[in-house]
Amino acid sequence: MSKDSLMKKLEEKIKKCQKCGLSQLRTHAVPGSGSYDAKIMFIGEAPGYWEDQRGLPFVGKAGKILDELLEGIGLRRDDVYITNIVKCRPPGNRDPTDEEIKACSPYLDKQIDIIQPKIIVPLGRHSMTYILKKFGFEPQPISKIHGKVFEARTLFGKILIVPIYHPAVALYRPALKEELQADFRILREILNTKG
Repeated sequence: MSKDSLMKKLEEKIKKCQKCGLSQLRTHAVPGSGSYDAKIMFIGEAPGYWEDQRGLPFVGKAGKILDELLEGIGLRRDDVYITNIVKCRPPGNRDPTDEEIKACSPYLDKQIDIIQPKIIVPLGRHSMTYILKKFGFEPQPISKIHGKVFEARTLFGKILIVPIYHPAVALYRPALKEELQADFRILREILNTKG
């Protein structure tokens, strides 16, 4: 089966999922969007209000910042794959619970297996904690390790993990936007050396 058909099948499954209580509250599940052949996969925490309304990841204010950051290193959304650990919006945009992450994370694991990205960029602390643990690393505060490169071995080769602050941080702490831009330049350097 092709990547395309595997992902489409998985997305349909996500849209019908009833594994946790968030399914009762959603307008739309948000499987993800972008290229199934992406070298870079961005993983946020959970959809917000606008994502729930439109069924697409990062389409609110934080999404505009993500678009700017991508543009700043010569990429568009179509060049990458963007998703979240939790595929339905937690009420009031609260953090996802451990139970919600546990129920939903097998979908993310499957997305990683299908896309086989070269670089995974966890956006924010929940995503960072899940991804680092999944690949055998000890999570640390994101303020200490954002922009650092972790190298993981998988069945389909090497994956680089580069934790970055969630783009929303620039909305309430504008001074951190420069750190976000610097971390994105690290991604550009990796892409330039990896081709």
